[in-house]
Amino acid sequence: MEEYTREPCPYRIGDDIGSAFAMGLVGGSIFQAFGGYKNAAKGKKLVGMMREVRMRSTLTGVQFAAWGGMFSTIDCCLVAIRKKEDPINSIVSGGLTGALLAIRSGPKVMAGSALLGSVILAMIEGVGLVTTRWMGAMMDPTQPPPEALDDPRSLGQKSQAEPGIDQTRPFGIPTGLPNLS
Repeated sequence: MEEYTREPCPYRIGDDIGSAFAMGLVGGSIFQAFGGYKNAAKGKKLVGMMREVRMRSTLTGVQFAAWGGMFSTIDCCLVAIRKKEDPINSIVSGGLTGALLAIRSGPKVMAGSALLGSVILAMIEGVGLVTTRWMGAMMDPTQPPPEALDDPRSLGQKSQAEPGIDQTRPFGIPTGLPNLS
């Protein structure tokens, strides 16, 4: 499966780091705003929200950027080693990224993070494949059109001819003139 919208591998790393930082910054801002509102004193809710967003949302952005950069680097290495780009690269990259980011926590946490990263990426890839196949079936140019939609004049025709209605007109629209034939 080729991805036409992505950058080539060396440039993909920087692109993914920037995208991950932006997603982490926006998501962290929303998350920290709720926490700041909840923990702020009465009458200081807006100030508490802004303080938490300013202090902590950049940290979330940096953590997302580290995950995205490591994932993209491992993905590019797997593409170079395996000489093909498929969902297996993403699943293995998710597992290795989870394991490497948790390496300081010990082997149990590292294995759990690797499993979680692989499962999450497998679900994302699975949904992507199902969506691609479903959309591809809908947009298949070689598939003949359904028979019911071929000719709108074939819809709603009556079996018996009524006087004053021209049956050759679409949907049996009355012409106002009697049939002369």
